[in-house]
Amino acid sequence: MKNKQCKMGNGCIPQLRFPGFTGEWTEKRIEDIFKITRGLVLPMKSVSPIKDGNNPYAVYSSQTLNNGLAGFYKDFLYENAITWTTDGANAGDVTFRVGKFYCTNVCGVLLSDEGYANECIAAIINSVSKKHVSYVGNPKLMNNVMAKIPILLPPTLAEQQKIADCLSALDDTISAQQQKVEVLKTHKKGLMQQLFPAMRNEEWGIRNEKCVPQLRFPGFTGEWVEKRLGEVCNIITEKCNLCELTYDTYISTENILQDFLGIEKSTRLPKSGSFTKFRKDDILVSNIRPYLKKIWQAFFDGAASNDVLVFRTKDNYNKLFVSHQIKSESFVNYCMKGAKGVKMPRGDKAMMLEYKVNLPPTLAEQQKIADCLSALDETISAQQQKVEALKRHKKGLMQQLFPSINN
Repeated sequence: MKNKQCKMGNGCIPQLRFPGFTGEWTEKRIEDIFKITRGLVLPMKSVSPIKDGNNPYAVYSSQTLNNGLAGFYKDFLYENAITWTTDGANAGDVTFRVGKFYCTNVCGVLLSDEGYANECIAAIINSVSKKHVSYVGNPKLMNNVMAKIPILLPPTLAEQQKIADCLSALDDTISAQQQKVEVLKTHKKGLMQQLFPAMRNEEWGIRNEKCVPQLRFPGFTGEWVEKRLGEVCNIITEKCNLCELTYDTYISTENILQDFLGIEKSTRLPKSGSFTKFRKDDILVSNIRPYLKKIWQAFFDGAASNDVLVFRTKDNYNKLFVSHQIKSESFVNYCMKGAKGVKMPRGDKAMMLEYKVNLPPTLAEQQKIADCLSALDETISAQQQKVEALKRHKKGLMQQLFPSINN
């Protein structure tokens, strides 16, 4: 359900309102209610982080090891303020920060002595800020542009606080649910370190004389065998034409989800080019920015963009088992070691084929491990879907709580 549209200069009211609050919302520009500032970056050597606000040029600690650069800002520590990202892919992202914090050069700060810095106003600004980002070169939302953005405000601070409390409570619920997902991911990572000897050894810097895992299902014995990925999989190069693409079966780097979380349906098809055919059970690896962990095992036949590598497991190995070794932090870290490029690093295909995988001596043990990890993946996916449902609920709620300006 869409929020109410308001013409510039006219007051309006939201579609959904808490009891006891009346009156029209009013239009203000950001510069009317906030002092706007931004951090600086200055070259420094051997700087230690400053953890209090007694120095007017306090150091932002996470920048001190960044090639000798230290992040600075002109005032004392900021406290309870609204920030936004000024540069890069996340330009325009707005957040209300509670308590004291430091600010880097890619972060703008909105300061208010009149109570306007709260979760409600941050959410209102965040709902429109992306529309004002400049995408000429590196995306930017600079101070002078932020200053002129018009927003609609509730007539009283009490109503702002009521909305802020509501959104904060919902954010806490989303955060708690996301923490459940992270706990499950950590559990899976630890489990794989015990189930796969190579992953455990690589993590701990240990090389055992016998290649056996620390944790094993009952009834299975014998040493595991180490092989190159190129001995276990082939990279598929079979091509298909543009006319064979469909929204349901086309896979690109855009619709593979991060963190091994699967795919979403493609929303657009390319207008030219050639594409790689893949089959059910093939493993698709996005070769742009491997650190995003966009890796998915197909459950249907389809076509992939040229930025997606298609691995096909050879017949004498368990396809699901091999996919779990590729859908791993260990494989991603290995790919990043050979990645080339700064802004858009790409993995080295030849190097990927040299990646070492360890295999149980029987297909039965491979299947047992694969079934265990797949069940855990399903649990993680179910919990992540709850996070996404909560985010959609928040977005829909905000559309009803906030009227918008129709320019």
